Amino acid sequence: MPDALSNVSTRKTPQSKPADPRQVENSAGGFTFTLDPMARLRRFLMLGVDGGTYYTSAPELAEENANVVLELAASDPKGAVDVIVEISQAGRAPRQNPTIFALAVIAAKADEDGRAYALAALPKVARTGTHLFLFAGYVENFRGWGRGLRRAIADWYLQKDVNDLAYQMVKYRQREGWSHRDLLRLAHPKTQEAKRRGLFDWACGRSHAGAPELVYAWEKAQKAKPDGALDLIAKTPLSWEMLPDELLSEPSVWRALINKGIPQTALIRQLPRLTRLGLFKDAATRQLVVGQIQDPERLKAGRVHPISLLVAAKTYATGQGRGQTEWTPERRIVDALDAAFYAAFQAVEPTGKRLLLALDVSGSMDWDSIGGFPLTPREASAAIALVTAATEPSSDIVGFSHELVPLTISPRQRLDDVCNVLRSTPVGGTDCAQPMLYAIEEGLEIDTFVVYTDNETWAGGIHPHQALRQYREKTGIPAKLVVVGMTSHGFTIADPNDSGMLDIVGFDSACPALISDFARDA
Repeated sequence: MPDALSNVSTRKTPQSKPADPRQVENSAGGFTFTLDPMARLRRFLMLGVDGGTYYTSAPELAEENANVVLELAASDPKGAVDVIVEISQAGRAPRQNPTIFALAVIAAKADEDGRAYALAALPKVARTGTHLFLFAGYVENFRGWGRGLRRAIADWYLQKDVNDLAYQMVKYRQREGWSHRDLLRLAHPKTQEAKRRGLFDWACGRSHAGAPELVYAWEKAQKAKPDGALDLIAKTPLSWEMLPDELLSEPSVWRALINKGIPQTALIRQLPRLTRLGLFKDAATRQLVVGQIQDPERLKAGRVHPISLLVAAKTYATGQGRGQTEWTPERRIVDALDAAFYAAFQAVEPTGKRLLLALDVSGSMDWDSIGGFPLTPREASAAIALVTAATEPSSDIVGFSHELVPLTISPRQRLDDVCNVLRSTPVGGTDCAQPMLYAIEEGLEIDTFVVYTDNETWAGGIHPHQALRQYREKTGIPAKLVVVGMTSHGFTIADPNDSGMLDIVGFDSACPALISDFARDA
């Protein structure tokens, strides 16, 4: 008669059952550990919720993360604000919407000190007019326009250098259903500066005598012919967003903007238009743009996130955008975007360690877009892994679902080629223990396993943290595990009580540097 007790073990537990009382059931039916609220906040700020996940809709995921922010607003508002400011100012998140939303929640729902602390941080997070409009829309969902909020908005208009403020107000005249006129009427900022008062009057449709020069340049540009626009562009800080549509169909206007220096994010977004207008047929213009795209200092100053570059590279290489617009990709522009992707990450020094970079290629990792970008978690994880592979000579890349999957990708490939390889890789159920089991079976010597996953593991006969412990016992190597989370729910396969395991956020621009630091630390 079979011995039922022989199947009871604390060393090898099916993932469909908890191996530890701290574990909870994930959305796929497996059991994993949970993130603490501050770690969950970091995932939300960097990954967003726009695309949902395979198992959780975008509205459900949004509500889950909003509840995390509300919990922190009550328990640790100042700590949460510090994290928001840190991530926003360092440009570590690909989109500002989650950071601004979180700041708005705390500015509305924390206690008096917490609200004041959040509102004082507004200029650090809402750096542009669009950011301010976003904040206004979010905060109205949680509170009314009391004195503290009005003062914070007024300070945003009063504390900026008047010429910088003019740039923001002329460039972003209205967004998200808001205009500067709306906010000025709510906040009533008081000023004795003639230029600032003239700027406020202009935004409210009144006589604006004495306003900054940019206001008058903008007015002239609305009626200018191409030749006149070139003179205005050369002599004033006019950006492309400040020009009427008729001028934006003129190659000479764009050439003037390029020669003057288009801000990095705007330049990258306009590459399809510049290609359609034939700007890159001119070798000098093409060379100038290629140099600007991959300039590390411009990328850093513009807070250009690597994922934005990955999306730009993927979209530009296809030669087709929204609305059936088409262009013929310029090879040297594609190469420049590829180089810029690597340059946008924080500098990483080789560790000399043996790394196994394991990409979850299961079905749930190929579900829809993430973070509001046209990328699947599978594609994004492969691109991020290539940054580590490019700097670590003793690293290998594998894929896994319910078993190991061969991957023919390397750092020598272009990003668009890698995305194509990942799209054609077969999918299956998720078993995040596979990398460790594979290393045991093949006798591999690994110092650090790096698993890029959504943590929705369920298909294996042993939990990932148990498989890592078995690997350590069998090899005598104190191997580490880095879990790179690719979706913004609260699950992780990393045991929070094991100092040799680390959970980090996949869209964090510091991700490769964090992996390197953890792998290097003895």
